[in-house]
Amino acid sequence: MGQDVETRTFSREDRQRYRHKVRRCLDVFARMLAESRFDFERPMTGLEIELNLVDDSFDPAMRNAEVLSAVSNPDFVTELGQFNIEINLRPRRLAEQGIAAFEQDMRASLNEAEAKARTVGAHMVMIGILPTLHEKHLGLHSLSANPRYALLNEQIFSARGEDLEINISGAERLSTYSDTIAPEAACTSAQLHLQVSPEQFPAYWNAAQCLAGVQLALGANSPYLFGKQLWPETRIALFQQATDTRPDELKAQGVRPRVWFGERWITSIFDLFEENVRYFPALLPICEEEDPLAVLERGDVPTLGEMRLHNGTIYRWNRPVYDVVRGKPHLRVENRVLPAGPTVVDILANSAFYFGLVRMLAESERPLWSRMSFSAAEDNFHAGARQGIDARLFWPGLGEVPATELVLRRLLALAADGLAAWGVASSESDRLLGIIEQRCLTGRNGATWQVDAYRAIDAAQGLDPADTLREMLRRYVGHMHANEPVHTWPID
Repeated sequence: MGQDVETRTFSREDRQRYRHKVRRCLDVFARMLAESRFDFERPMTGLEIELNLVDDSFDPAMRNAEVLSAVSNPDFVTELGQFNIEINLRPRRLAEQGIAAFEQDMRASLNEAEAKARTVGAHMVMIGILPTLHEKHLGLHSLSANPRYALLNEQIFSARGEDLEINISGAERLSTYSDTIAPEAACTSAQLHLQVSPEQFPAYWNAAQCLAGVQLALGANSPYLFGKQLWPETRIALFQQATDTRPDELKAQGVRPRVWFGERWITSIFDLFEENVRYFPALLPICEEEDPLAVLERGDVPTLGEMRLHNGTIYRWNRPVYDVVRGKPHLRVENRVLPAGPTVVDILANSAFYFGLVRMLAESERPLWSRMSFSAAEDNFHAGARQGIDARLFWPGLGEVPATELVLRRLLALAADGLAAWGVASSESDRLLGIIEQRCLTGRNGATWQVDAYRAIDAAQGLDPADTLREMLRRYVGHMHANEPVHTWPID
């Protein structure tokens, strides 16, 4: 959800001034791109993991302020819901044991934070959507205290003029309405960051778009919402619907959603920021004092605050990022496709698969996107969410194939080559990609385990549906802490 903001109201003048300032930022950004003023010689990668908080009964625990105070670690920050927090791991290079270091840091940080969270009656869960979450848990009362969230809620509903409709049909059907954006808090993800040069950015973004459907098929971990079994990765539909500023009439006119896959391959990172300005009105029209052109002309690096804030309110599944670290600007592709969990080692396997593949596709002599329509990539994305590991996906040269067959026949070897190009040790690559291979061979990921475990508990114990979900989550958390990959988890 990005940076903190102060409570305030917005005038018509605020919106006009903000639009002018965003466009000024965009002009300065274009000049910076032309002058190659970016840090990219030693590309860094990063990981962010959103977490759910539960109480001893495995119901949502609305205690993120207390948990963050107890944890007292700046790597942990607030999120939209009071039952959410996020961990931001220190950026690293993939070479020189970078992936192993991510795993060690994540496990150590989460174990320490879990111990401290227990002192205030909370526990941490890495899962795409908390199975014990119900509509009663989501309302204004469940939003975090950060004024940004109240402002976003106010602005989204001001733009819509009516309640949000949540309508998802899967194994069962969910149809409900919400008068707040709190349902978005149900969606918790693992976000992968990759620093690239301006020249490399379009190839890496296009490659990430090509991979999104495969990522969802393999990593799906969100089959339940409000007690109903929906999609293997229900988080995709829920996130789009829970932040939609468009009433039906604007949807019919073709107005773009703020949670967006996109609509075309790009040739420059500028394309994405320019689309942001052209298609999306401001949700938080807050101007800073900085004159970006004056800063640039005196030889310093502008923060481009308005452009960055605007970008933070447009939720692309692969998002462009402009940032300044230690006085140097850089660009990143932020991959926002994957759900959190099921374990640290599963997250690292998903990350290794993505980082290896995206490099090979981006640096291929014949780009995949020159042989694949953008609509085919988008269709794959939705198929991966709706069908999970059973999805059939289109791939150039193969046609429509099962996602598992595509990975086993074509993508695992490419991912291994990509990790080698990053400087990842073969032992580490083999270990993590072996987890992906076994997921494909067993047909088990987080979503299939949750559904199968629910059915086994229901058959054996005959509990009511809510208690069955609670028992399934209790077992899930036990396996999560053991950190054995999900394809090895027993059902009973």
